[in-house]
Amino acid sequence: MTKISFGSHPYLLGFEQLERLVERTAKGSGDGYPPFNIEAVADNSYRITLAVAGFREEELVITVEDRQLVIRGRQVEDESGRVFLHRGIAARAFQRSFVLADGVEVAGAHMEHGLLHVDLHRVLPEAVVQTIPIRSGRTAEAAPPPVKRIEAK
Repeated sequence: MTKISFGSHPYLLGFEQLERLVERTAKGSGDGYPPFNIEAVADNSYRITLAVAGFREEELVITVEDRQLVIRGRQVEDESGRVFLHRGIAARAFQRSFVLADGVEVAGAHMEHGLLHVDLHRVLPEAVVQTIPIRSGRTAEAAPPPVKRIEAK
């Protein structure tokens, strides 16, 4: 796999965080368990659905870590003494990670019929225009004038 480097291009100043995000996404689990869907529910609203049949709510943990949605599941060992002749239903631990774009927040989660639904909502940032004054003959002791912020409408 070719490593993408944003830092070497002169027009991409300050994109180190994006580079780390791409690397983290590329290192994501290639395991297909559990299967999931991602759907657009409405404008700026999304839903991630994971097939987690056999898991109870208390066996699932959902966290957001450094703009990354992480869903973990670990089933408690069955201590009832049942003897399985065939065990084909997956009961293994898993971790699924999804990188969240800037402005995307987790709105909530719920279980229904063996499916875990995680609702996401994109918060649109308010547009801000800044006017930067230009001065000539700047001296070291002169303090720069404040930047004027204009709220966009």
